[in-house]
Amino acid sequence: MNLYVHFPFCRVKCAYCALHSSAGSTPAARREYCVRIASEIAALQPCVFSTIYFGGGSPALCDLVPVFDAIRERGLASAETEFTVELHPLDVCHDVLDMLKRGGVNRISLGVQSLDDDTLKSMGRLHTASEAEAAFRFVRAAGFVNAGIDLIAGWPGTTDESWRSTMKRATALGLDHCSVYSLIREPKTRLDLAVRRGKVLLPSDDEALAQIDVAREVLADAGFSRYEISNYARPGRECRHNLAVWRGEDYIGIGEGAHGRVGLVRTESGVETTVTPEEDAVERAIFALRTSEGLSLERIARMWPILVPRIPAWRETLEFFKRQGLLQDAYRLTPRGTEVCDSILSDFLV
Repeated sequence: MNLYVHFPFCRVKCAYCALHSSAGSTPAARREYCVRIASEIAALQPCVFSTIYFGGGSPALCDLVPVFDAIRERGLASAETEFTVELHPLDVCHDVLDMLKRGGVNRISLGVQSLDDDTLKSMGRLHTASEAEAAFRFVRAAGFVNAGIDLIAGWPGTTDESWRSTMKRATALGLDHCSVYSLIREPKTRLDLAVRRGKVLLPSDDEALAQIDVAREVLADAGFSRYEISNYARPGRECRHNLAVWRGEDYIGIGEGAHGRVGLVRTESGVETTVTPEEDAVERAIFALRTSEGLSLERIARMWPILVPRIPAWRETLEFFKRQGLLQDAYRLTPRGTEVCDSILSDFLV
């Protein structure tokens, strides 16, 4: 079992962001939220979570001690639990890192997004490239041996030179993990409004994919493996929490904007829905295709017998994509296949 806790507070709303988060909260509102989260955690059935993930927003804008106390008092974490917290570079200071270490956190994901100052400014980020680099080094110096960063590829106006520089500067930090997300133009964001008004021109698909190729090349040269479409890690430093989701494990979601999956029950922001056993099995099975492990029909038959009648048709579809050069050997995505993964997955959701 795994746990995801969402904290919807930000300093500012970035130009590209459509996540459930907002800026301008008061300290009192953040305290009240953490008390509520701690209460929900205290009500959980006793277990030891394999992974715990605090995402946002910026969790460290909150005093997380009541939440950490609830986790400890319920015995929900052990020395083997991967415990991740997302940080903004401006969160990073001695007091915050000390709070996280005392709370049992052992993995940091730093939201850098770019290491080019002009790009950061146009994104609406409040930090500079040098501040992000200094923050990561501070995380390391504080003793977090498992740490990585997030980056965004395909930002308008990003040159080949500036993107390659971002990737080189990133690997020079001695990362364990790097997420490289392709920019998505989300409706009603500041980026979307600027594009619709003709003030910003998005890069072409080919230009954006070229940046992903550069990221893959630079990270591979630095010893990283691409273990999921948007994620790269040194051996043994893959994010166990995200792998658990892609492998079909259960996870509890707590907090505004949090998603959860336990048995046939799905939760979103505390609202529950129930799926059928077959819908549940399909969802859990197919997203392994996003990972470097690929889609194993033998594993599907063993883990989800209800899907056995689908396997002949799925095999036929997979073989078709393999002939198109989108899949290889044991139904793993090729580099070309990663570009159209969502389209491939849609064929299995019907």
